[in-house]
Amino acid sequence: MGWTFYLFVFVAIIIVVSIVLYFFQEKFLFHPEKLPKDFQFQYENQEVKEYNLEIKEGVTINGLLFKAKGKSKGLVYYLKGNSKSIKGWGKFAVDFTLFDYDVLMIDYRGFGKSTGKMSQQTMKDDALLVYDKIKERVKEENIIVYGRSLGTGLATKVASVNNPKMLVLACPYFSMSNNAKRYLPFIPLGLVMRYSMPTYKWIKYVKCPIKIIHGTDDKVIRFKSSVRLSKMKPELTRLYPIIGGGHKNLHNYESYHRALKEILNSQGITEVDRENTSIDFIRTKRKK
Repeated sequence: MGWTFYLFVFVAIIIVVSIVLYFFQEKFLFHPEKLPKDFQFQYENQEVKEYNLEIKEGVTINGLLFKAKGKSKGLVYYLKGNSKSIKGWGKFAVDFTLFDYDVLMIDYRGFGKSTGKMSQQTMKDDALLVYDKIKERVKEENIIVYGRSLGTGLATKVASVNNPKMLVLACPYFSMSNNAKRYLPFIPLGLVMRYSMPTYKWIKYVKCPIKIIHGTDDKVIRFKSSVRLSKMKPELTRLYPIIGGGHKNLHNYESYHRALKEILNSQGITEVDRENTSIDFIRTKRKK
């Protein structure tokens, strides 16, 4: 058998894999946990209220509002990661309510109690619609948009067309297509991926302060994706590396909680004193 035969087989495999990935990528990409309508959310020492937003017939977005411990400073709009449902993610609300922020978490279509057909467009539309509902009750200057993993692209999209107080991204991807390319280097993902989630494109239009938190040992979404994103809007961005942190265990690191405390207590971008610091010093070359 000549090399042309092996090339034909290789191309055939790529075509078959591409077709399967295109039509069944939801099954490969997402790991939802579905909950019965009568499921009761319970969290210790947390005041929580459940909401159901009916988008249209057959489509409902389920969410939980966690109340701040003290007088509320504002609201964190929490767009969660890929796995399971807000039943398991709700325990992380305490990291924000502790600092007197209310937290609204939602499940995407097909996750938890949320219903409807999922697509990249519907995920964006739903995330934006929920934000619009938040704006009816909370001033934008008091809204923090927080995205974790899968939710980072959606959070960036929301911030790109609105004016929240801040955008916080934990373990963000440059794009989902870019991340998938590590595992499928020979697949034409530009044609195949229906969930490209181009965070790098949307972040260019963000006007608020951007805080990025990422574990340096993240094997799912590499730390370098955050480095690349931080260079897109360097004047607005602060990158917080969590040394040794992985993808699912950031909450186990004190450095993550210190970073979160600094972010939630900050007022945004701190101006540098150009007159009394060394920022404008230019090192002159020594003459030979």
